[in-house]
Formats: sequence, C-alpha cells, structure tokens
Amino acid sequence: MSEPTPCAYDKNNPFPAKLKVRCRANAPESQKETVHLEIDLTGSGLVYKSGDSLGVFPRNTTQLVDAVLKAYKFSGDESVTLPKTETTLSLRDALTTQFALGAITKKFVQFVHDNAACDCDKAKLAEVLGNADPVAQKAWIDARHVLDLGEEFPSVKCEAQAFIEQLRKLMPRLYSISSSPEFVGKDSVHLTVAVVRYETNGRKRDGVCSTFLGEYAQVGETTLPVFVSNSHFGPPADLDAPVIMVGPGTGIAPFRSFVQDRAARGAKGKNWLFFGDQRVKTDFLYQAEWEKALADGLLTRLDCAWSRDQDYKIYVQDKIREAGAEVWKWLNDEGAYFYICGDAKRMAKDVEAALIDIFKTYGGLDDAGAAAKLKELKAAGRYQKDVY
Repeated sequence: MSEPTPCAYDKNNPFPAKLKVRCRANAPESQKETVHLEIDLTGSGLVYKSGDSLGVFPRNTTQLVDAVLKAYKFSGDESVTLPKTETTLSLRDALTTQFALGAITKKFVQFVHDNAACDCDKAKLAEVLGNADPVAQKAWIDARHVLDLGEEFPSVKCEAQAFIEQLRKLMPRLYSISSSPEFVGKDSVHLTVAVVRYETNGRKRDGVCSTFLGEYAQVGETTLPVFVSNSHFGPPADLDAPVIMVGPGTGIAPFRSFVQDRAARGAKGKNWLFFGDQRVKTDFLYQAEWEKALADGLLTRLDCAWSRDQDYKIYVQDKIREAGAEVWKWLNDEGAYFYICGDAKRMAKDVEAALIDIFKTYGGLDDAGAAAKLKELKAAGRYQKDVY
C-alpha cells in the first residue's frame, strides 16, 4: 500500500481558501463581538482533526496602509525587496500583506529618530530613548503603533527599503478549529473568532487578523491564506471514555469540534461541558446546538457561568467547585479526560486551582497528594490544555 501524498500546502505555502459563511455568534447588543466562520478547503488536500488549529495570514486594511504611506511620505509605488528573499513588491503590496503595522519596538523609535529632519522631533525622540525609567519608556512605546510615529514626528524621511527593514513580519494567527471533518466534511473548516477592538494613545485600534476575518474579508471573494497546525490536543481515542470540557468564551471552539467528532464516531462516553461568558441572553455561543445535544443525549451535562447576570461574578471555576463531588467521581472512578481551552493568564490557573481543591476535599488528599494526582492525569494524557 502506497503512502499518502503529503499536502503541498503548509505555513510556508498557505492554501488560498475562500470564506463561505460569516455570521454573528453572539447577540448584537453584547459587549463582545464574536463571529462564526466557515471556510472552504476544496482542492487543498489539507487534513485536520478535532483539536487542531487553523493558521490564517491576515492583511492590513487599505485605510491603514494609505495612512502609513501618507505619514511617511511614500507614494506606495516604490519597489522593495523582501528581506532574506529575492522577492520584489510594490511598497503598498508589501505593507498590505507582509509587514506588521501595529506595535513598534525601541529599534523602530531609534530609526525614526535617526531619520527625523527636524531638531525638535529629534529632541523629543531622544528624550524617549534616553528615559532612565524603563517602565515609563516601555509604556510610551507600547501605546504607539507605526502610524503614530509617522504622524507625531512628521519630519521623518527615509527610503522605502530602509523603512520595511525596520518592520516586523506580519505573522499568521492560529485559531482553534470549531468543527469536526467527520461531521461537516473534509472540505469545510469552522472557526469561532472574537473580534478584537481596543484603544491606545487616544486612537481606536483593530486586532489585525480578527477584524480581517470578522469584518473586512468578503464572503466568496477574499482569499484567505490558510494552513493546518496539528496538535496533540484532542478527544480521547477511547470512545467509551467520559470527557469533561472547560471552555469559556471562544474557548468553546474545540469542544464544539469534540462533540461533533464523538457524535460522528458513535462514541458512547459521557460528555460534560462547562461554558462561561458575560450574559446568557447575549453571549450563549451555539446555544441551540448545545440544547439539541443535551436533548439528543450527545451532551450529558452542561454547566454555564454567567459573570454579569448577577451582582457578583460567577466563573467556570466556581461551577467546577460546585460540582466537585461529581467531577471527582468522573475523574477518579470513571477515568474521565479533562480539557481546558481559553485564557492562560487567569482562567486556566483558576480552573487548575479548583481541581486541586476538589482532589483534597473529595479525594482526601493533602497538598502533595493533590499535586501528584494532577501530575498523574497529565502523564496519562487525561489532563490537557489549549491556552493562550
């Protein structure tokens, strides 16, 4: 039997996919903006499984590129050669597809200083660069993007090639896949994306890739350069094993894939989902799907935490503690797998702390024993995280 032909598309040669579907995943009155996306992989040869991520190369918007060209006094028609390659593009095309126009570095501030023609601009930038307070210096730099420096220090004048050599490469973003190919078909892949919008230095900013996907990419028209990033994160091979999934916000993405996958494979193992967000009326992502899964028996239990629906905050870790006795039973007596997806800074740590408490309260373990229990689950692949 011959080996399967390797896919020709990867991070270095992404597949030009098309966006098939984009719809709002939460209510318009929500304080968040989350979109459900369906992308066409027909003809790509790309293969993914539940737990994998999709890499997407974004583009900078025409409005931003135009503003940067104006601020640095370029026409956009200048010819530039991409660093470490022989590829030549117009400056406009290079800024659109190849370079990050967001956060700047101290090196970039130095470059603007060195190319400023006005003594006043040089003095102001020298003051920033010479600031003996590293925290204040970092705060000043972190608040500014490429466009800010061109507009705040208008005397800067440089060659196009030198300019792009100061910029960081526009990197792909990885999104947890929220579909199973066994369920939706191998030529379709779904994403659940939180559109990022924020403000720094008195300016409104957009997350480069999230707004590209959530607003600027045209359904059926815009090319999305994509690739599959394989992961060890995924549902158990044992179709009879129980599964506990913790995915607040867009952390729900891989678990939608898990449940689809287990349904398609006829898994008999129980599925328990912990989901959390701000409000039940506006932020219950895929509510109809979860309610149907419960009714059909695909989902055994669903515990939701709504942080803004009462005077005090309720989070997924609180719901896990409330169900501590049952969580212990699933993990200790029934061999369940435990998964976390989402925020690494707080949520994942808080969930892990809740598990440790459960091991001590319901398992009768001391601190060392509880830590050893968690280590044992990790070693067996029964405790997995996909956090960011």
